[in-house]
Amino acid sequence: MEYRQLGNTGLALSTITYGAFAIGGNMWGGNEQNDSINAIHASIEQGVTTIDTAPFYGFGLSEELVGKALVGKDRSKVQILTKFGLVWDGSNAGKGTYFFDAEENGKAIPVYKYTSKANIIKEVEESLTRLRTDYIDLLQVHWPDESTPIDETMEAMASLIAQGKIRAAGVCNYDLQQLQTAEKTIALASNQVPYSMLNRGIEQAIVPYAQQHNMGIIAYSPLERGLLTGKYFNGATLANNDHRNGYFGQFDAEKVKALIATLQPIAANKQVSVSQLVLRWTTLQPGITIVLAGARNAQQAVENAGAMNVTITNEEMQIIAQALRAF
Repeated sequence: MEYRQLGNTGLALSTITYGAFAIGGNMWGGNEQNDSINAIHASIEQGVTTIDTAPFYGFGLSEELVGKALVGKDRSKVQILTKFGLVWDGSNAGKGTYFFDAEENGKAIPVYKYTSKANIIKEVEESLTRLRTDYIDLLQVHWPDESTPIDETMEAMASLIAQGKIRAAGVCNYDLQQLQTAEKTIALASNQVPYSMLNRGIEQAIVPYAQQHNMGIIAYSPLERGLLTGKYFNGATLANNDHRNGYFGQFDAEKVKALIATLQPIAANKQVSVSQLVLRWTTLQPGITIVLAGARNAQQAVENAGAMNVTITNEEMQIIAQALRAF
């Protein structure tokens, strides 16, 4: 495994980071908790020291599973990245900016973006309890909240750093203007944004800004939630309540199939999977610090970590670049 410094911090994170969205179950057709814990253990055994989660993932379940999986582990050797700012129940339900309706047990649950100072303090304490730890390595705004001034949110995170509750502050899904506004108050460690072979929009402005300001880029959905594995073109199916039934519809299926057809012989020649090739390609792109990869079981976790052993030649990078011109 390779480790990279995150922006302006002293955090050295594993280039492949365990993404804990799917193990929360909601929006992903459920989960098997023992498999999820085994996946985290297998990741750590393979050198994946960094775990990215959030309160919203499974309405707290993802954080709880991460906390449970880390019992008995050396906390100083694992970096926990979590988030705040999505609310759905309790005293803050309905506050902030309406986001969307999530689903749990067939019931629609309205989710709001809410990043007020009071809510940040509340959420951090809840996360610390679920994660069974007394500090968070990187705390991130999950989504921009138009109802709360950005400086209020950043001031609250600066206060949490001073208190030792968090080691570094980051954001997710911030555009260029939001980053510039935030950095008037605090030097951000990172911006977590979607990035994949099919979605390279951040290359235009976000990546250059990050490079100029010593800010890390955390890439999520590098496999487009499994689409770039190719398995959903070969008979794999999704549960009815899996959000990917709709998510995959944004892509041109024939173009994606053609891309996978280009990637398959390259991967086969290296005796690796297409997903490993895609993950490794993502880690090699300019400005990308770490890449999130989810795993529901130990086998997937080992495969994800193994992506770092893949070597891609300049000629192969050019072949891939040519194929990506279709997007």
